[in-house]
Amino acid sequence: FKDTTEAAVAGVESIVECCITSGTVKRLIYTASVVASSPLKEDGEGFKDQLDESCWTSHGVAFAYSTDHLMAYASSKTASEKELLRYNGAIEIVSLALGLVGGGTLLSTMPGSVNVLVSQVTNNKAVYNTLRFLEELLGKVPILHVEDVCDAHIFCLEKPSINGRFLCATAYLSSAEIASHYRMIFPDIQIPDEFVEKLDRKIVWGSTKLKDAGFEFKCDVKTILEDGINLGLKLGELELPSSQI
Repeated sequence: FKDTTEAAVAGVESIVECCITSGTVKRLIYTASVVASSPLKEDGEGFKDQLDESCWTSHGVAFAYSTDHLMAYASSKTASEKELLRYNGAIEIVSLALGLVGGGTLLSTMPGSVNVLVSQVTNNKAVYNTLRFLEELLGKVPILHVEDVCDAHIFCLEKPSINGRFLCATAYLSSAEIASHYRMIFPDIQIPDEFVEKLDRKIVWGSTKLKDAGFEFKCDVKTILEDGINLGLKLGELELPSSQI
């Protein structure tokens, strides 16, 4: 393969065609990423009014905090999801495009997504740049708890009939709003100004498809962020003032 995008598309094709050929697979549930759903206008000048399932990440649009690695990731996620949905009808295809996932883990290390979500608290500039990349790509940052991720997959598995693309997130926040939530949950947290960039963006979350199908998110913003911090404390990845522990 010449690049990760070509490899990702070929992988999707192989899996879907095997499912169809088997004759026993009714529905394929695909874990996609919201990085394939950028509401950036095609000329890169500003955002659409809302982020919803009609949004797709355009190829070749440059913006702040983008790197070759991150753009290659977004490109592969976009191309592979589009290829997957092309098969909808041959079998039921469900694509769950997840926001940035927070919460706990059974692993002995912090998941990358949680590291990104707590980067303002850990003051990790390199990882914080990934949070800002998501914000520049998506307008704001869609977030959800890993427990809701699991529940959403089970919901789509058990639903008598469901197909299509579904964006999956509990909240749609600016990075400054995320920092504000951390400060409210843990008042002694010190987040330097360089990790809080206040942007005045009017774009809103416009996706209701998953909720309209009957799914209910159970974890709110406080739980998502608090569980990420508590995970970092448990694993020794971060420290807070003693009054906050």
